[in-house]
Amino acid sequence: MQTVRDLATLRQTIAGLRGNGERLALVPTMGALHDGHMALVEAARRRADRVVVSIFVNPMQFAAGEDLDRYPRREQADVRMLADAGVDLIWMPDAAVMYPDGFATSIRVAGVSEGLDGAARPGHFDGVATVVAKLFHQVRPDVALFGEKDFQQLAVIRRLVADLDMDIDIVGVPTQREDDGLALSSRNIYLDEGERQAAVTLPRALGIATRAIESGQTVDAALAQASEMLVAAGFAVDYVALVDAETLGRPRPGHDRRLLAAARIGATRLIDNVAVRAEQQG
Repeated sequence: MQTVRDLATLRQTIAGLRGNGERLALVPTMGALHDGHMALVEAARRRADRVVVSIFVNPMQFAAGEDLDRYPRREQADVRMLADAGVDLIWMPDAAVMYPDGFATSIRVAGVSEGLDGAARPGHFDGVATVVAKLFHQVRPDVALFGEKDFQQLAVIRRLVADLDMDIDIVGVPTQREDDGLALSSRNIYLDEGERQAAVTLPRALGIATRAIESGQTVDAALAQASEMLVAAGFAVDYVALVDAETLGRPRPGHDRRLLAAARIGATRLIDNVAVRAEQQG
């Protein structure tokens, strides 16, 4: 396994792989890897001859006052995990490589980036779209894999690739969870013991709301119940919303739906989502 930190070496290495006609998969990450990331790597190995993992804590997707400075960084542990998983190449640039002096370009994906986390974290998805576009141009993957936990991010990237005619397959990998249902996240490390016990209310509330909606309860009542459960557990709720799984707008009859939530427990903001069966037409 090779770890690369400069663009010249990356381009040379990628050209060599491309010259051999090998299919490349990219798994973009911000490090602090866990089993959720490893599920992405495993899925990548099934879809490509070579797997590239990027590790870059992207400052452009953190707003003022967010957790950029304290975001967990565990480079040595991450490298060991990726070596054990059979990754071929780690792309690990620093901010000066990704955003050199004079960098002045930002990419905005309208529509799917608005509302939900886009409203709660202004500018966040512009930073995501910009860094992912750069990673795609640098690595030139045939396929890229992202976790469904960050469902709005996945929708933004799919729109980006479609709109810019990028010949890249975007694969969403199901959310990986702890035994009690909490979605795996690098930010779970922030939770103290009491917060960790309360955090499981998030997937439970979404599960209860999903079953209520699918059994015919009104959406407003189900969402209100989920929010009440979260508040009772000590969360400050950003949103609980049922959306169209493709557009992230108002659900359309006969189309898949997604129930998404974001809430803070202590100083930690957690997100989660679950699929909801399509509402039948007529």
